Amino acid sequence: MPGYREVLRCANCGTLVTSPVTALSQCSKCAADLHACAQCASFDPGSRFECMQPVTARCSPKNTRNSCELYSARSTVERETTTPRTDDARKAFDDLFKF
Repeated sequence: MPGYREVLRCANCGTLVTSPVTALSQCSKCAADLHACAQCASFDPGSRFECMQPVTARCSPKNTRNSCELYSARSTVERETTTPRTDDARKAFDDLFKF
């Protein structure tokens, strides 16, 4: 049965972010700023100033680094789709048919 895990991905290219996000963090693949509105859990294009937090001014552009103190990295829950590999073909066959 597959499990679930909480992950942080780049909003620009979808690359898995493994290190903690700081004010100067960038994506290792596309070099996009990670401390940006587009990467924040409170980012909502339908809200006032495109933020669900009580901000007094709009940050623009949304995909560049900012110094917002209300920032929290947006994480998602994904299914773990990898399964442990078995080198023994006979064991895999037996497991398939429950011998």
